[in-house]
Amino acid sequence: MLELKRLSTAAIPGALAKAERYRLLNEPEEAQSICEDVLRADPANFEAVRMLILSLTDSFPNHDPNNVSRAQELVARLPSEYERAYFAGLVAERRARALLLRGGPGRALPAGDLLREAMRAFERAEAVKPADNEDALLRWNACVRLFERYPELAVIDEERTAPVMLE
Repeated sequence: MLELKRLSTAAIPGALAKAERYRLLNEPEEAQSICEDVLRADPANFEAVRMLILSLTDSFPNHDPNNVSRAQELVARLPSEYERAYFAGLVAERRARALLLRGGPGRALPAGDLLREAMRAFERAEAVKPADNEDALLRWNACVRLFERYPELAVIDEERTAPVMLE
């Protein structure tokens, strides 16, 4: 079996710049590979963790469930409460957007649930945000606009939330 070659720590800044370019070129798998190489060389490189989360979420429309769980694992590794909340919101929001892109019946309920989850995470992030950082507010507003564009997302499944009536 072939073995991965190890990236030198001196090459990490250039590799991360390449990963960002691949993301911008809509080649998230290439960006993911580079971020994995960076993390293999420097497991505590949080810039690579952030970029890998974003690259994984870029791939959500490709329907790979491993990307969702991997992104969630990486979110838990982030160093601050703000980042963990903000990136958890991004993961949920991008999952909702991927569902909406797929179209078809039955997408509204899970997409709406994911958007509500994202908005709760963005609220948590906003409560502990660094000074002059309005990123969570911007993402919250983007979620609100999705609800406005797709009113069917606001429906909450009555069966799931209704109390069980016993005789």
